[in-house]
Amino acid sequence: MDSRSELLIDGEWCAPAATDRIPVVSPSTGAVVGEAPSANAEDVDRAVRAARRSFDSGVWRDLPVEERAAALDRALDLLAPRTGEIASTVTSEMGLPISFAGVQIPGALTVGRYFLDVARKGSVSEVRRTATGPAAVLREPVGVVASIAPWNGPFNMAVSKIWPALVAGCSVVFKPAPETPLDGYALAEALTDAGLPPGVFNYVTGGRDTGRALVAHPDVDKVSFTGSTAAGRQIAQECAASFRRVTLELGGKSAAIVLDDADLATTMAGLATGSFFNTGQVCASYSRVLVPRGRYDEVVDALVATAESFVVGDAFDPATTMGPLVSKRQQERVLGYVETGRAEGAKTLTGGGVPAGLEHGAFVQPTVFTDVHNDMRIAREEIFGPVACVLRYGSVDEAVAIANDSDYGLHGAVFTTDPVRAADVARRVRTGTFSVNSFTYNTEAPFGGVKCSGVGRDTGPEAIESYYELKTVNLTEETAPLFT
Repeated sequence: MDSRSELLIDGEWCAPAATDRIPVVSPSTGAVVGEAPSANAEDVDRAVRAARRSFDSGVWRDLPVEERAAALDRALDLLAPRTGEIASTVTSEMGLPISFAGVQIPGALTVGRYFLDVARKGSVSEVRRTATGPAAVLREPVGVVASIAPWNGPFNMAVSKIWPALVAGCSVVFKPAPETPLDGYALAEALTDAGLPPGVFNYVTGGRDTGRALVAHPDVDKVSFTGSTAAGRQIAQECAASFRRVTLELGGKSAAIVLDDADLATTMAGLATGSFFNTGQVCASYSRVLVPRGRYDEVVDALVATAESFVVGDAFDPATTMGPLVSKRQQERVLGYVETGRAEGAKTLTGGGVPAGLEHGAFVQPTVFTDVHNDMRIAREEIFGPVACVLRYGSVDEAVAIANDSDYGLHGAVFTTDPVRAADVARRVRTGTFSVNSFTYNTEAPFGGVKCSGVGRDTGPEAIESYYELKTVNLTEETAPLFT
């Protein structure tokens, strides 16, 4: 069992003030596989104050970008030999099949190096010639960042949140999800061993109360959160009172629009990933599949066959292509939505239950609903499981209207062989991210949503920009050369 008893605060591994522990339960077996501390408000206060001291001292923020990037590069070098170990931990914690985790963890390190390359090539100071004279525009780190990651991609989301903030010069207090607190210890160890000054990076584990204490702390300048829309709304309200910065990547109910000329094989490849990857526990999932009436039966039959092609089983089995949901609680939530859909009049053509022989874990069969209307709860609320809802449409205009008739706007797709029609639909669907003939998570471009899917962007150069404040310094001709 992987038992952890310490938090990283002010450069030291220290015992928490709290005595409560978080059990980590394997969703494949239901067995306890580890535990971690449940930090309380006192622990959070110590961590935030350490981050505040380190930031205000300038020990990290005042370093040249290249020196910060070099230290973060060293941390990635230290993590590289441990990717197999980290993948195994992620599979134990949240049930991502080991064959996928073995690719995802090295990929996260590549994303970290991408952020460092972007920061090295960027500029934190420029002088503009204006009608009133020269002006310097400075990019200064926003300050102390409270960073809270979800359980559905714990390690890669941690890297995507922490590396941009640190390379920008911020100090960070990072809290993982209570379901997945263990993999981040490797990351915290690497950052410490890479020589980051004390207090620049702090690691606290815990549940909702820990997160609330972190978000509410007056010394936090920005909150970066990925998770549910309900929690994001509470965080936004808390931060609004003092106008603190927020990045919120929240829920989704994304629509994949299949046009009448779509290639069926390409469409199914996109939906296999888009609707079912990570057991559907992806905020950007294509949970609504919009199909023209003339191709409805054909596409539905192919989608059912796609769903039934997954090998559902123990996440450590290399043959498994769909693991469990993260927890029994999540399993109950998804099965509850399945019952809701049936009660609303939708039909399950495949799935909708627990696979035989896997009752001990948090498994749910990949599920396809038909006869779904966009006013049903299963078409409007985020299920966060392997459940695809198929809706009919007549014209392309109707399809776009259905796609946009949602509280969310995180992702979406169009499947067609006509590039002109693809571009037209992509422009008309109101969403922060969109894919053509695929399910693509592009870490070199901004990812995020509109409406109830959040505020801000988590990837691409824009992720680093979100950790800077802009300062204008109006100059004289004599001082202008000092800012170039």
